[in-house]
Amino acid sequence: MDHSTPSRKELIELAHYRMPFGKYKGRLLYELPLPYLVWFRGKGFPPGKLGRNLQIVFGMKENGLEGMLARIRKEFPRQNP
Repeated sequence: MDHSTPSRKELIELAHYRMPFGKYKGRLLYELPLPYLVWFRGKGFPPGKLGRNLQIVFGMKENGLEGMLARIRKEFPRQNP
């Protein structure tokens, strides 16, 4: 598990990152319910960028910081939808 702090660029990207599959396909990662993220933690986060982003969101939700991603998303709207 990568415990490094996400960069500014990563946080901006994360604020716009959507779940690519499954029950919550298309939903912003920071909008995923905590029990779903807990399930992933128990099962194992997927490899790559998605897994790292899910881990970051999980940590933020555990600490009540997911609102920060909503603010970042508003402040830095996606240029290319």
